[in-house]
Amino acid sequence: MCEKNLVVDKDKCIGCGLCVKDCIAYALELDENQKPQFSDNGEKRCIKCQHCLAVCPVGAISILNKNPQDSDPVWNQNPDAILNLIKSRRSIRYYKQENLDVQTMQKLKDMLNWSPTGCNFHKMHFSFIEDKEIMDKIRTHVNTKLIKILSGKLANGITGKFAHYKNALLNGEDVIFRGAPHMVVVSTPLNAPCVNIDPVIALSYFELYAHSLGIGTCWCGFAQICLQFFPELAQQMKIPDGYKISYVMLFGKPDIRYSRTTQPEPFEMTTVMDFNTEAKVSLTEKIKHFFFNSIR
Repeated sequence: MCEKNLVVDKDKCIGCGLCVKDCIAYALELDENQKPQFSDNGEKRCIKCQHCLAVCPVGAISILNKNPQDSDPVWNQNPDAILNLIKSRRSIRYYKQENLDVQTMQKLKDMLNWSPTGCNFHKMHFSFIEDKEIMDKIRTHVNTKLIKILSGKLANGITGKFAHYKNALLNGEDVIFRGAPHMVVVSTPLNAPCVNIDPVIALSYFELYAHSLGIGTCWCGFAQICLQFFPELAQQMKIPDGYKISYVMLFGKPDIRYSRTTQPEPFEMTTVMDFNTEAKVSLTEKIKHFFFNSIR
C-alpha cells in the first residue's frame, strides 16, 4: 500500500485515462492493463489535489484514504442566480447584536476547506471569533488603545479622510469593527507559494457563501493593521509562529437590507488581438514596468 494510498477498483475502472490526463504533477500513468498507477517518483510528486478522485467518471479511484462514495456529486448551477449573488453582495456595516447559530457557523468554517490555493498548499490558518461577548472585549481593547494614541500630539497632523475616522473614534464610534458580532482572521505561513493571494481567494469564497446564507460580511483593513501593530491581539487570536496575518473579515446577521443591485462604473478592459514575438522593449519601459509592479 502506497503512503498516499492510491487504490484503484479495477472492476470499475474503464481505462479512460482521464486521471492521468488531469494530473498536473504527472504522478500517474496507465499500466499494461490500462489501469492507473503511480509513475516513477509519482507518489512524491503528488500534491494531494484529489483531481484523480474527482475526475473519474465511474468512481474507481480512492486516494489519501478518501473514497469517491463520500464525495458530493457535481450539480449543474444556475449561472443567472450566481451572477445575482455576486451583483447583490454588499459590504455590511450594520449588524444585529446576536451570535450566529452553531450550525451556520460550522457551515461557514467547513466551506473554507474547499478554497483553492497555490500548489494545493493547505496550510492557511483561520482564527474565528464566534462569541459576541469576546468580540466586544476585542472591540473595547482596540478602541481604547486607538483613542489613547489618537489623543496624543503626534495624531494632530492627521488630515483628509483619516481625520474623519479619527474624530469618529474619539466620539465613541466603532469605526474599526462596525459593531460586528463575529470576525475571522486568515494567516499564511511565510513559505506558502502564494502567501498574499490564497487568503484573499479564501475570504472571497467565504463572503459569497455567507451572502447565500443571509450573512453579512465586511473586509476590514483597519482590523488587519491593528493585528499587525498590536502583538497582544495577534497572540490571543492564536496566530501560529511563522505565519503572516493576511486579512480580516467581519461578519454576522445584517441589520440592513438592500433591495436592488448597484450599477458600478465599468472597469477598463482590453482584448489582445495580436502578439508580436519580435517586439522590443526600451530600457525606459523596462524600468517603468519594474517600478509599477514592485511598489506596495
